[in-house]
This record gives sequence, C-alpha cells and structure tokens, in this order.
Amino acid sequence: MSSEQGPPDVADISSPSTPASPDIPGAPPVFAFARLLEPQYFLVVVSALSIIWLGAHGSLRRPPSAAPPKLKKGEKRREEEKFIEGLVASDVIRFPIMLAATLMGLYYLIQWLQDPAILNTILRGYMSIMSIVGLSTLAGDALSNLTSLVFPTMWVDGKGFVHHIDASQKRHYVVDKKTGEERTVEGKTTPLPGWLSNLKLSPLSTGLLWSLRYLVTQEWTVRLAVSGSPVFNFELGLNELLGYVLAVMVSIAYHLTAWNALSNILSTAMCYFSFMMFSPTSFTIGTMVLASLFIYDVIMVFYTPYMITVAKNIDAPIKLVFTSPTGASMLGLGDIVVPGMLMALALRFDLFLHYRRQTRLEPVQLKAETTAGTTTTTTDHRRIKPLYVDIRGQWGNRFWTTPIGRLFPVRDASEPRTATAFPKPYFYASVVGYAAGMLATLTAMLVFNHGQPALLYLVPGVTGALWLTGLLRGEVKDMWEYTEDGSLDTEDVVVEVDGKGQVVKEQEVGKQMKEEKEKEKEEKVEGEAGKETENQDKEEETHEAPVRVAEGHQELFLFSITAPRGFVMVS
Repeated sequence: MSSEQGPPDVADISSPSTPASPDIPGAPPVFAFARLLEPQYFLVVVSALSIIWLGAHGSLRRPPSAAPPKLKKGEKRREEEKFIEGLVASDVIRFPIMLAATLMGLYYLIQWLQDPAILNTILRGYMSIMSIVGLSTLAGDALSNLTSLVFPTMWVDGKGFVHHIDASQKRHYVVDKKTGEERTVEGKTTPLPGWLSNLKLSPLSTGLLWSLRYLVTQEWTVRLAVSGSPVFNFELGLNELLGYVLAVMVSIAYHLTAWNALSNILSTAMCYFSFMMFSPTSFTIGTMVLASLFIYDVIMVFYTPYMITVAKNIDAPIKLVFTSPTGASMLGLGDIVVPGMLMALALRFDLFLHYRRQTRLEPVQLKAETTAGTTTTTTDHRRIKPLYVDIRGQWGNRFWTTPIGRLFPVRDASEPRTATAFPKPYFYASVVGYAAGMLATLTAMLVFNHGQPALLYLVPGVTGALWLTGLLRGEVKDMWEYTEDGSLDTEDVVVEVDGKGQVVKEQEVGKQMKEEKEKEKEEKVEGEAGKETENQDKEEETHEAPVRVAEGHQELFLFSITAPRGFVMVS
C-alpha cells in the first residue's frame, strides 16, 4: 500500500444502482440473500479472493525455519527477496492519517474543479504509468508459471514413477528408490513431459526445443559500462521482458480507452505488487494496523461524505468495478490489500511451521575451560534446518506430478509437495473469515441500501479467524513470537532438550563451533580458488580466455549480454 498509487481505500462496496425493492428504501434480509447471487456481487467476492490467493502465494519467501537451498553446478546464489517496507508499530497511526489526508484532498479537489473529468484524465495518465511496474510483475510471474507447465523439471507416468528432466544432459531419468542411482530413460529426447515426451521429432526440432527451454527458463546477464565505470549489471529473463512489454501495451490501451475491464486488470496488478512490497513484520503489528484502518474506514463512510463521493466520481484503477443488467458494485483496493497483507503473512507462517516440523537436532560436544584450568565436555544439540525448496517453477511440476483425480502430487515428488502442497490451516482460516466478512458487507449494503465500509466486517472476520485458529491449535504463543524482522533467521543454534526431546533452552553457537565453521569456510574458499585458477589455465590453453584491454588503453564503452550456461542455438 503506497501513497504514490493513490488512496488504496478510497472506494468501498457501493450501494446498488437500483433499489432493492420499488416500495422500500432497503430490502428485507431474505431478499438481500437472494440478490447475493447476482453476477456483480459474485464477481466481487471471487475476484477479491483470487487476487489475495495469487498475491499471498507470490509473496512466499524462504522462512527463517529453512536453510538456503544448495546450489547446483554452475548456479549462482540469488539475492533473497525482501519486502521494501515491513510495517512497524508507528504505521498504526501513520496509515490512517496519511489516507485521511489523501482522501480529503481528493474530495475538496473534486469540489473545486466541479468537473471530475479533468481529475480523472490526470489520474488515469498517472496511474497508467505507475501500474506498469505492478502489471509487468504480475504478467512476468504468470508467464513463468505458464512456462513451468510447458517445460517442467519432473513428471509422473501412469505407474507412479517420477521422471526428472535434466536440461544439462538433455535426458529424462528416474531415481531408483533402493539404491538412489539415476537411470536414463531411453527413447525420450525432448524436454516435453508426460505423453508429449513420446513424440518423435527430427534432431533439428529437438535441438530447437531444448534451446527454447533454455531461452525461457534461464536468466540472461546484461551489462553496460562507460569509461570503465559500470552503469548497470542485472539479470533478466525472457518472461520478465515479455511481461514488461505486455504491461506497457495494456497501460497505453487503458489510458486511451478507459475501459472498465482494463481498469480492473491494472487494479489487480497493483494489489498483487503491493503483496510483493509490503507486509506487517508480525501478527501483532498486522492486527493493530488493521484495527486502526477499521476505525478510519467506519468514520470515513458513515460520518463523512468523503469516501462515497470520491469513490463515485473518480474513474481510475483504484477500485474493482463490476456491472450487470441488474446493477453494479465496486470494491476499493484497500479492502483487498489491507486484510490481504495479514492473510499473506498467515500463509508464510504456515510455511514457517511446515519447515520447523522438519527441523532435526544433531548431538554436538562443546568444550569449556573451568577456572581451575581443566576442560569439561558437555553434549548438547545443534538445530539443523531443512533446505528450502524454491517455489519458482514448482506449480508446473505439481501439475505434471499429480495423477488425475488427486489433489496432491505423488509422495516421491517431494519438491512440488513441499513448495506448493504444504499444510495451510492459518491461510485457509483467514480465507473463510474474509469470505464471511464480504458476504456480511454485501448483505448489509443490500438491506440498508447504503455503501458499507468493508473493513468493518473484513477486519473482525480475518483477525478473528486467525487468532481463533491459533487458540484452537494451541499455537497462540508461536503466532505472538513469529516475526519477519530477521531475528529468527539464525544459523547453528545450540539447544537444550528435555527427556521428551522438547527444546527447553536455546543459545547462539559457541566459540568452538564458530571456529570450526570459519575453518570450513576457509577450506571452501581455497578449493574454489584452486578451481578458478585451473579453469583460467584451461581457457588460456584453448585460446578462449576473455578479451582483456591492452596495457595503456582505456575501455570507453562495453555492452554485453551473457547467455545462460549451456545455451546453444541448435544442437
């Protein structure tokens, strides 16, 4: 949620465009429930839940209970994504004040201009530009998931055997469950999964398919330097580039046509991008922020003319608008983003608990010198975190490793199971709470024939569902202590356990273990340096060493695009 995108809570669910009954200002509850089946109200609920589901899963990151994944040969470690702004306690006061000031400014600007068309033209142009980043992110992620469906890294056959696709060796293989050995599957030469792997293609077509797989799944490095000083150096995937082009086209089309469908697409993209950028650092702070915005929403809708007036006069992608022959309904982006941020936190908490259950304790001997000069040895346990499975590409793997008629991948497909099918009790509870809040909002709107502050119903629904779930599961303490401020992301923690194997005390790694770890790092660095020297010698022998600037000369301009390791146009 950002003030640069306009007030995200400026439009709440509006009153119906036609009276609920021709004789009375509102409709009895029984008629209100019947009207909930009308298309515009159904679309409001489904769209809001779909956006939150996408945004929450898109916000998944390595939890502090998991260790960074091991790198494959030739792979570079990616910089872990972090939220640009983690909401803190001061945001409980800052957000309502900031939103109220923005909303009041827009209201009085509309009153001063008399004609909202001028303001709408300015806002559409501004929002068209601002939405490009969000829409390119959404489009790029959507294309990546589509790519993973076409080029997964594993699939399951009719007998339940998991086939792995090795892009480096251009083969399909299965792993023997008893010996753990890899066995190449004969006759499968393309990178296509399932029944598509049986296609017999020419060597040229097969080579093009492998090259296309590299092109769409690997990142390319783009570098620019002027006068020896780097201007930029970044990695870019084809899907990200296509997503950006698509975002620009949609933004231009919306600016020229102001079509409601395009406005809804841009609004969806901005919600999705907000989930990537902002998050409360804990359940406590998230609940407090929602509570403060709950009060703000009620005051602005029931006790001031600001919210309803601005919502009805501004035609810009700051709300979802759905129309049908029987009426229209709109939902402000704040009613999606505000509770959605806490719901996304709940999903990441589910992932945190999933990895924490896999944590194992390894006995370790610690030596300490006493005041008498003797050395004592004690046995404690070191907490070993499971390796994190990156969610990227796993939705395609899940599709191809889930037999028809089942909801989850086969047990041997551990990566997609871990990344996508982990237990999600807190997230599902918040979804139920949000859906109940939306239905209550729509019912109240139809009964009283007046726009409703959606957060009045959504905040109790979401926060109540989450804390009640923690209470029923006996994990309120875990919810209270969970934080994403980085303090839980520790390594080599020594813990004391009781007779039942439960952790009773933990402390940071001692001096002895630190020295051992530093020694391991030094040995690793020395080994990598030796390999690098060996590779340089080989390059010089084969005359493939990188071009170097001659002594006495200066490099004025350098632009390069580096293909992924192993990329060839045709093989």
